[in-house]
Amino acid sequence: MIARPVVMQNEKDGDGNGPGRSTSVITRTKPKTKKPNLYRVLLLNDDYTPMEFVIHILERFFQKDREAATRIMLHVHNHGVGECGIYTYEVAETKVSQVMDFARQHQHPLQCVMEKK
Repeated sequence: MIARPVVMQNEKDGDGNGPGRSTSVITRTKPKTKKPNLYRVLLLNDDYTPMEFVIHILERFFQKDREAATRIMLHVHNHGVGECGIYTYEVAETKVSQVMDFARQHQHPLQCVMEKK
């Protein structure tokens, strides 16, 4: 935060010395906003989750079109990990929970994690 001093002059009264002036400094702080940290949401490859299910996850939870979802799924399949998106902490955490819950409901061992960018 940046502090800028503001000088104000006040009249003295009631001190028995007659009118006079005193100087006081009031500091105003200007809040400086900081951009939130971003997190990558990643899918991890396994040997059991069907490719079509991974595509469905990408379309449903990450709003990817069929082509982008297929490209990400193949990247996960070939490289072991793939990025689904970049979000603020709360959004990334929610996406990871949604994917993990959905995968468990459908009895797939798919893993979804987040890491700081």
